[in-house]
Amino acid sequence: MSDNLPPKSPDSTPHAGANSGTGISRRSFLRGAGLTAAGTALLDGVQGIQHEAFASSPDNIKEYGAAGAEIALHINGREHTLRIEPRTTLADALRVGLGMTGTKIGCDRGACSSCTVWLDKMPVNSCMTLAIDAIGHKITTIEGLSNDSEVHPVQAAFVKHDAMQCGFCTPGMVMSCAALLEHNPNPSEADVRMAVSGNYCRCGTYPKVFAATLDAATRHA
Repeated sequence: MSDNLPPKSPDSTPHAGANSGTGISRRSFLRGAGLTAAGTALLDGVQGIQHEAFASSPDNIKEYGAAGAEIALHINGREHTLRIEPRTTLADALRVGLGMTGTKIGCDRGACSSCTVWLDKMPVNSCMTLAIDAIGHKITTIEGLSNDSEVHPVQAAFVKHDAMQCGFCTPGMVMSCAALLEHNPNPSEADVRMAVSGNYCRCGTYPKVFAATLDAATRHA
């Protein structure tokens, strides 16, 4: 019976080490492993040459970046000179460069307005304003809102109406409300709501802020 069986084809016997599921042979695997080892050795050699070159001549290493620039800012009626990087925000220039920490940084992305200051009596978010863009403008911060003899009517009204809780948003809120009275000495509650629409108070003291601002308007006129 066995003599009648057809002879086996040479291609029907799998090669030694072949993987019929993946199609990867022992020969192709070894060839790939050899290329990987050669590439790794080449990369190590290049890195070694670079390391030796930099170690032997450190003067070849050069740092790139914007250098600090000296600028002058007109803040609260006085000229202040400081050295900053071009990327420095007005908020950081005030707080870090000049120590005027009354301006608070809450979100640092223009969403909460706790960093509000005035540029030529217009409220702006100082965290979104570059310090170099404030050159030539008159800057007013919470420190410069009152004079030596008395506080600003808005500040006094905030104390009277207890229009603060944690107080972190208060400087920016006061600056926005005071800016409103500079441009509209007889505002309505709707005007006050609009003026502080960009100021975020996590404690939720908005009703007292409205009442304080309307009360301040009667004394500010």
